[in-house]
Amino acid sequence: MRTARSAPRGLRALFATAALLAVTVPGAHADPAQAAESAPAAETGEQLAASWTAPLSTRGRYVVDANGDRFKLKSGNWAGAQGTWEGSGDVNDPANHQADQKSNNIPLGLDRKPIGQILADFHALGLNSIRLPFANALVHDTTTVPDAAVAANPQLKGKTPLQVMDAVIQALTDDGFAVILNNHTTSYRFCCGLDGNERWNSGQTTRQWIDDWVFLAKRYQTNKRVVGTDLRNEVRRDTWNDANWGWGNDYDLNKALEQAGNEILQANPDLLIVMEGINWQGIPTDLTPHSRPTLTPVATLSNTLIHSDKLVYAAHFYGYTGPNHTGATGTGETTDPRYEDLSPEELVKVINDQALFVTRSGQHFTAPVWISEFGAGGRGDTDTKERDWFRRFTDILVNNDSDFAIWPLVGWTDANGKPQDNWAMVNYTTGGTRLGIMDPGDWRVTDWTKLVNAPAMTGRIAVTPRWNMLNLDYADYNVSATMLAKPDWSSGNRKGNCPDTQRLVGLGRGDSRGLCTDSGQPAKSTGAWTTVTDERYVTNGDWASGYNKLECPRNTFAVGFSVKANAMAALLCAPAAASLPTTNRVAWFDKGDNRPATGGSNASDWAPGYYKGQCADGEYLAGVAYTWKWQHGGVPDAVLCRPLA
Repeated sequence: MRTARSAPRGLRALFATAALLAVTVPGAHADPAQAAESAPAAETGEQLAASWTAPLSTRGRYVVDANGDRFKLKSGNWAGAQGTWEGSGDVNDPANHQADQKSNNIPLGLDRKPIGQILADFHALGLNSIRLPFANALVHDTTTVPDAAVAANPQLKGKTPLQVMDAVIQALTDDGFAVILNNHTTSYRFCCGLDGNERWNSGQTTRQWIDDWVFLAKRYQTNKRVVGTDLRNEVRRDTWNDANWGWGNDYDLNKALEQAGNEILQANPDLLIVMEGINWQGIPTDLTPHSRPTLTPVATLSNTLIHSDKLVYAAHFYGYTGPNHTGATGTGETTDPRYEDLSPEELVKVINDQALFVTRSGQHFTAPVWISEFGAGGRGDTDTKERDWFRRFTDILVNNDSDFAIWPLVGWTDANGKPQDNWAMVNYTTGGTRLGIMDPGDWRVTDWTKLVNAPAMTGRIAVTPRWNMLNLDYADYNVSATMLAKPDWSSGNRKGNCPDTQRLVGLGRGDSRGLCTDSGQPAKSTGAWTTVTDERYVTNGDWASGYNKLECPRNTFAVGFSVKANAMAALLCAPAAASLPTTNRVAWFDKGDNRPATGGSNASDWAPGYYKGQCADGEYLAGVAYTWKWQHGGVPDAVLCRPLA
């Protein structure tokens, strides 16, 4: 969500003093009249539809289609259904809407151009996917949109905003586009600061937010080209509270995203689950702590879903914001540098540290990263710093072969032929005449063409091993679809289960963290899973003399564990379809980490501040040793590792 920076009416203070503020608005500048030297690589709807097969999933850092072929998200944001009213004045007056564009809470442009022609312009931009923002209010809105709001699409007259979105989605997917729904706002208010849309549970409960998502997941379940759910846009501080990543309370974004994602996947297992980091924490003054954490916390606390090949992370970058800058001008502005102020080397490092590090292979956090919002003012803008930033930022996306989505796609042209929102990629007059980046005079075309036409990984993506965290810090962490359908297997204890395609391979000493993997994963049989609470299955020698031991029965392997406080309570063991070796190797980690030298997410920390014990990639975890002696507190001291073959 871009702030009101490009609106033509000047400064707008959307936050109160000592809270996050909206961005100010630069004045209009002369048109550079730069013609396009080349054009984006475009496909017709028929060509795009034939080029990929739904649904989408992930392999390592890449999104892939149903055939396992790379599907690079070359996306744009078709805004409007999130609302455009800026929060003051008559809601019916366009002057009180972002860039004087009253969307009537449906995607912009439907009053000005037939939808088929709008989609043809999206094809001309070189897009293959659309991020479709919406407000929770839309899900419950039973009013019909004004006829004038769909004047160029009379087939949509008499429909509610949700029904219009249904029709837009159907048209997009029929034309070959992948659609990712984005919960942008709670109310129809746009945008930013203290607007009631700061968190997923601002103005609504977490339960209502998840229920809305499950409703939409089921609504579009038969349309496989609705490929994903971007769970919440730009989570930020409200008046009193910061969102956090991993505290286990009502403001814990990590917890909320995971709960929503898993419930969505239970309703519709085909969907990608897109998770943005925290957009803003703290109070933006030079005297108080403040920053944009973005995806940085994922390095030590990543997310695990019941279908581990469905997670995509997302981040937003605009030149006028910064690692510690909200983008505000005037009241609420700090002396922190904006992204556009950073040197080329600094910008590369910051973008990597805040987002692109997640694409590193073989770690517990490895996933695709979708830069689902970025952009710049185009036609008529002469801000040299912003132009330079846009060029350098798109270079970063090209060099990293990154998935992306430009903000926004559609805007209006005023009576004088001038774009009302010059950030939009295509603008339409009331009569439907287009003035877009594809037409002469928009300086962004060179960088946009470079980005859309950039060399990229294509074709079949190899399946690689995954590692995922279990986080029992505050509550159960059940990401096994099998166990979610069964009664509580360790009553009264906090418990975690690996996804059904993975097994437990590591434990932290005293922090209730675990690590799962599918590396060399043995097939499971249909037999019962076993909860182990004592030493009855220790039948292959005393491998940890003087210690309490939990050991899985023969031909089973650990897939979960439970704790009381942080002390071991039980192991959960799943049966293997074939016989497993019983050669013992004990990995002690009571005095330091004991992790594989290679593989095994060894270049990332999934239990920061605690010793970790981990079996090798070619081993299964068969047991754990612990003791209450010597003030060890019953936390894990050793894991029993056995070869898979």
